[in-house]
Amino acid sequence: MKRYSPLLLIAVVALLTALPWFAGPTLVQFAINALMLATLAQGWNIIGGFAGYASFGNSIFFGLGSYGVAIAMVQWNLPFGVGLVVGVIFSIIFALAMGGPVLRLRGHYFAIATLALSQVMSAIFSNLEVAGRNIGLVLPLLRSDTLFYELSLGLLVLATLTVFYLSRSRFGFGLIAIRENEDAAQSMGINTTRYKVLAFTLAGLFCSLAGGIHAYWITFIDPNSAFDLSLNVKMIIMAVFGGPGSVLGPVIGAAILSAISELLSSTLSSVASLFFGVVIVLAVILMPKGLTDCWLKFPVTRWRYFINNIRQYRL
Repeated sequence: MKRYSPLLLIAVVALLTALPWFAGPTLVQFAINALMLATLAQGWNIIGGFAGYASFGNSIFFGLGSYGVAIAMVQWNLPFGVGLVVGVIFSIIFALAMGGPVLRLRGHYFAIATLALSQVMSAIFSNLEVAGRNIGLVLPLLRSDTLFYELSLGLLVLATLTVFYLSRSRFGFGLIAIRENEDAAQSMGINTTRYKVLAFTLAGLFCSLAGGIHAYWITFIDPNSAFDLSLNVKMIIMAVFGGPGSVLGPVIGAAILSAISELLSSTLSSVASLFFGVVIVLAVILMPKGLTDCWLKFPVTRWRYFINNIRQYRL
């Protein structure tokens, strides 16, 4: 993170912390959504960006966190904070139980397996009485966008600091080794299964907390919204656009794409629905390592940066 000025980052966080006191309700509500997506993208970055496993199942953790808060508050009359813990416990149990077998798969087999698990979880919760079946659950109303904004911002800062630590830790280097060549990493003595399961669990923890905060904020969840696959697609696109495997890339990608998507949806709703599809195609073709990599190399190589990417990946 040395290339980013620490003082500038602290100033940005301080400015964002004070935003609810000078911004209107519409901007604060947009910011809550953007912070949630940035946290999800940062969570996906741990398993997808560092370990190289393109998970389409991180929305499962978001749903488990949502239902953890909803069930705890509605069915068991427990406070919100305990609900967050319940959601995290649900997610950890799921990650440890399913991470082992699923993470033995590679490439598109892993992506398909996580995609199928998301649908399975939605079907399971549609039949659980404690989860309200297909009808869902209505949470107690708390009119405090400021509280949810600060919680979302704090969670994003925590996730980013965790990724920063990962980028400089032995565990993080192990994940990068797995991403570059898993067989070679295993031959060097890295317990790849344990590393991958821990990364899957850590990614799920942040997605679960984001889901719990979001559920209490919108006061209603059902299986379709809690395990929404489009949410998983968005977090992947934002992480890939910003720079998978980097510290600030997913946050920058989420901020830019959320702002553009919001602008398009308020002016040209038909274009907004196609926006994310076009973005992922262009990002994969022209800058597969994301916006942060382009930001660092484009001033040196200019337009050859895009041409080299196309040639390197034989697109």
